[in-house]
Amino acid sequence: MNSHADSLADSTGTPVPTRYTRTAITLHWLIALLIICNVVLGLSADSLPDDWVRPVVDTHKSIGITVLGLALLRVLWRVSHKPPPLPREFPSWEKMAAHVAHFLLYLLMIALPLSGWLHDSAWKDAATHPMRLFNLFPWPRIGFVMNLDPALKESLHLHDRFGALHTWLGYALYALLAMHIGGALKHQWIDRKSVLKRMVP
Repeated sequence: MNSHADSLADSTGTPVPTRYTRTAITLHWLIALLIICNVVLGLSADSLPDDWVRPVVDTHKSIGITVLGLALLRVLWRVSHKPPPLPREFPSWEKMAAHVAHFLLYLLMIALPLSGWLHDSAWKDAATHPMRLFNLFPWPRIGFVMNLDPALKESLHLHDRFGALHTWLGYALYALLAMHIGGALKHQWIDRKSVLKRMVP
């Protein structure tokens, strides 16, 4: 809690936060911005000139790894810092739906970049084409996948399977984000019970 205005007291006098902490707010919007950038890069790669594809794909990978790290940090912060409760007027089913949606969002923010990392590690030429994070320093691939026998990787179609998993997890994240944004706007404009103010600087 950053100030007295950011908390209220419950019936026992215990302070209850009304806003997320500055760290949580920063992580939330930074991750959101990076995810939007990665969606744009991922969807546009196939339509770009050939000499642009590799830099765009490498940037997509680097952003994905960054999102993975930030999402893990966000989860640790969430566990150690109690978030502000939803307004009391919200029905119990809506509160439960919000908690489930948040859990799934955190899960996808971790699973999506992990599946991309697996997809990249299963590439048949991964061992001979080192990955560099934002072209600044080397970043390891997932060793037990990268070092599998190339013939085995080909026979199991690991690269294609992990690629399909990455794609479908992406669709699931798009859908959840749409519901997340739609729910926040509904509370803001229809219910007149803003939850956005808890997450704006």
